[in-house]
Amino acid sequence: MKVRRRMAFHFTYQLLINSVFLLIAVLVIFMILYNQFSNNEIKRNFPSGALDSIVSETYYEESVVTLPAHWKSFITEHQVWLQVVDENGKVVYAWNTEAQQPTSYSAAELLTISDTGRYEHFAVETQFDLTYSSPILFLLGYETEQLELLKGWFDLYQKDGLVAEENLPDLHAELLQSGSTLTIIDRLGKIIQKIGESRTDSDVQSYAPLEVLAMRQSPGEYDAAITVYQHDDQSPTWIVHAPIEPGTIKHQPVMQEIIRLLIGIGIAFLLLSIGITTWHGYRYGQPLIMFTGWFERMEQGHYEEVLTDRDRRRVFRKNGKLRMRYRLYREVIGSFYRMAEKLAQTEKDRAELEQTREEWMSGISHDLRTPLATIQGYGYILESPSSDWNQEELREMGRMIREKGDYMLELVTDFSHVYQLKHHSNAVERHELELGELIRRAVLKYVNDATLTGYEFIYEDDELPIPISGNATWLNRLLDNLLSNAVKHNRPGTTITVTTGMINDEPFIKVADNGQGMDEETSRKLFDRYYRGTNTDQSSAGSGLGMSIAKMIVEAHHGRIEVRSARGSGTEIGIFFTDVTK
Repeated sequence: MKVRRRMAFHFTYQLLINSVFLLIAVLVIFMILYNQFSNNEIKRNFPSGALDSIVSETYYEESVVTLPAHWKSFITEHQVWLQVVDENGKVVYAWNTEAQQPTSYSAAELLTISDTGRYEHFAVETQFDLTYSSPILFLLGYETEQLELLKGWFDLYQKDGLVAEENLPDLHAELLQSGSTLTIIDRLGKIIQKIGESRTDSDVQSYAPLEVLAMRQSPGEYDAAITVYQHDDQSPTWIVHAPIEPGTIKHQPVMQEIIRLLIGIGIAFLLLSIGITTWHGYRYGQPLIMFTGWFERMEQGHYEEVLTDRDRRRVFRKNGKLRMRYRLYREVIGSFYRMAEKLAQTEKDRAELEQTREEWMSGISHDLRTPLATIQGYGYILESPSSDWNQEELREMGRMIREKGDYMLELVTDFSHVYQLKHHSNAVERHELELGELIRRAVLKYVNDATLTGYEFIYEDDELPIPISGNATWLNRLLDNLLSNAVKHNRPGTTITVTTGMINDEPFIKVADNGQGMDEETSRKLFDRYYRGTNTDQSSAGSGLGMSIAKMIVEAHHGRIEVRSARGSGTEIGIFFTDVTK
C-alpha cells in the first residue's frame, strides 16, 4: 500500500511538473514567435509600426523617460532619432539626435510637424501618449532619400501640380532607370497622371481615401516601396512605387503568419514530447532492465550476486545511499535484497541439511551396525548344534543382547526427540512451573539410584520460588542428559552439584562436577551431533545426541546454554532462561 501510494503520487506530480514545463515552454515559444512576428510587422511598417511599440514600452515619471535598451539599439541601427516632448514643448528625452536639433518646440512648430510629417530634411512620425497625468509627444525622425528625390522631381518637373508635358521624357527616363512608377491623384483619389513602368493594376482609376493614408502609414503592406508627397492641402498627391531593395521583408498575409506560428508550436510540442518520452523511458526502463538481470542471476542460482559491481555503482552513491532515480524503487530493491538473502540462506541451509543427512545416515548406519553385529553373532552362537552352554554363559549372552537392544532403542528415541525439537520447537507446550522443585525431584532420582552409589549428587537452591513457563517432560529430559553425561564421562568418586537460582532476573540451572574435565576442542564441539569427545571411550554407551538434544531443549524454552571446562579441573554447564513468560 505504501509503495502504491508513493507510485501514484510520484507519477501524479511528474505529470503535473511535465504539464507545467510544457505550458511554460509553449508560452516561451509562443512569445518568441510572437516577438518575431511583431518584429516583422515593425520592419514592414517602419517607422510607424516601430513608434507604436516604442510608445507602449517607454516609461515616463516625474519628467524622467526610461527607454528600453533594445529600442535604443534599434534606433541607432536604423539611423533614426527619437525625441519626447512634454506638454510645455520641452524635449525631456532624446536619443541619436543631431547637435543642431532643438531642445524645445513652439506650438506652431509641433502643429506643422504633425500636419506635414516633416521637420527640415527629416520625415517625422508623431504619436501622443495620454496614459500619464500630463500628455507627452513622441517624435521619430528619419531621412528618406526617396522622399527627397520625389520632392526634387516635384520642384523640377511640376506645373500646376502635374508633370509638365515638356518634362515628361526626362522624368520618364529617370523612372525607367530606377524601375519606378509615378502616380498623381487628385483630392478625391482619382488618378490623373501615371508615368514610368507600371507597377499597379492598369484597371485602377482611383484610390480610396484610406488607401492613400495606408500607403503612407504602412508601406510594408505593399509589394513595392511607396513614397507619398503632397506639396500643400490644395495640391495633387504624388505617389512613387519603387522596387523593394534586396533583403527587405515583403508582405506576408496574416493567415500565413498564423500557419507558421502553429507549425512552430507543433514542432516544439513534438520535440518536447520526444525529449520527455525518451527521458521517461530511460528513467523508468533502466531499473526494469536491471531487475531483469537480477531475475536472470537468481534463476542461475547466483543469489549472492543481487547487484553486479556496475549495477551497484549505478544504484548507490559512494556513501551507500540510493541515487535519486532509484529511490522510487527502494522497497523493491530492499525486497530483492531480503529475498536474495533468504534464498541464499535457504540454499546454505539446504546444503547443510544435505551434509547433516549424510552425516546422520553415516552415524545411524555406524551406530546400528555395531550392536546389530553383536546381536547377530550371539544369534549364530545360540543356533549352533552345540548344547554345552551353562547357565552363566547363557545369562551373559542374554545380557549383551539386551544391552545392545536398549542402546538401539535409545538411539531411535533420541532421533525422534531431535526431529520433534528441530521441526516442532515452537509447538512445545509450556505451563507455569516452579523450577526449583522440578530440578530437586530430578536430582533425587539419581541420589536414590543404587547403581550410582559411586557418585555423590548435591542439590542447592534459593529459598524463594523460581516461576518459569516450561515443559516438565522436556526439562526432565534436559537434566537427565546433563547428569547422565556427567556420570558417563567421569570415574566413580566424582561429585556432581546441581544449583538453581536467579541471576539478573534470569532463572538458571548449573550442573558442575569435579571430574576429569574436557579439552578446548571437546568443549567447543560438545553440542554437535554425534560428537563424543577426544577423551571418551568409543565403545561407551550412548548415541552421541544427548548434549545436542539438551541444547535444542534449552533453545525451545528461549534460553541459552554455556559450558566451562578444562582438563583435570571438572566441568560446569550453565543454562539461563532469558524469557520466563513465553
